[in-house]
Amino acid sequence: MNKNEAIEVLETITELYPRKFEITERVAKMLIPKLLEMDYSGVMNKLSDFAVKSPFPPTIAEIAVYEPEANKHLDQMKAWEAEAADVSDEVRSIFLKKLNALAKGKTDES
Repeated sequence: MNKNEAIEVLETITELYPRKFEITERVAKMLIPKLLEMDYSGVMNKLSDFAVKSPFPPTIAEIAVYEPEANKHLDQMKAWEAEAADVSDEVRSIFLKKLNALAKGKTDES
């Protein structure tokens, strides 16, 4: 969400709850940075759903929607799988033989 969208969220809450929710400069300075971390369309959808159900204004926590974090581990696994797909059968065979020899050496030491 960008700053204009964050302001729009706060203005929408004020319009939905004109007598119960007032945005002062101090409140805006506190809430806008938190709204910037959120997904605009998700927050607006949640705000819309909330407004239908509640006569009282929401807390930011009640309408918060965050973008899902990237799964770095999954991305790394996909990169490894792509690299492995490019390895020739000959190299795989050599690797497997070396891995088996290493494993056998470790079991012989036990």
